[in-house]
Amino acid sequence: MAPRCPDCDVSMEEIDHKTTYNGDGIRVGSGGGILGALDLKGGYVDAYLCRECGLVRFYADV
Repeated sequence: MAPRCPDCDVSMEEIDHKTTYNGDGIRVGSGGGILGALDLKGGYVDAYLCRECGLVRFYADV
């Protein structure tokens, strides 16, 4: 179920996003250690857009 825009109260649309990082997305909670350094730990985030007002929000994939 897509989140709702807090300003417009309409369903937000999941969108693709790009980063300047050479990986495949933004990661959260990667922590330290060898797995964190190799980017093998943590979760990704999903981006959602409100087509009414243009708000973009990122949600952690937990």
